[in-house]
Amino acid sequence: MTGCRWVLELPPGMELLTANQRPHWAVRARRTRALREAAAWMARAARVPQLEHVHVLAEYRPPDRRRRDPANWQPSFKAAVDGLVDAGIVPDDDAAHLTGPDPRLGPVTPRGQIVLTITATEPAPGR
Repeated sequence: MTGCRWVLELPPGMELLTANQRPHWAVRARRTRALREAAAWMARAARVPQLEHVHVLAEYRPPDRRRRDPANWQPSFKAAVDGLVDAGIVPDDDAAHLTGPDPRLGPVTPRGQIVLTITATEPAPGR
């Protein structure tokens, strides 16, 4: 199964979390839950099997051409990866089962979007 790849495109226009935001805890919880659920549903729909170790490339596709720091969306990427755990894709999001998420900036997409590329990998030696 090593090397197999799945691409999950979360719905455009979702409310995202950034490292610079300081939303009310209830707003943050609602957005986190929505991202987790969307990623879990997308993984199930794509029929991603249970895997022992994966690499996740997390791409933020902005709605416009302004300068962006893709690492700023790490809270959104983390919530989406937690959704992969919820869906049973990997047992946990620790270093023994997951490499990444590696943040990248993608092409301009109307309303903005997060895309996860999941690649089945072998765990690093010593893990």
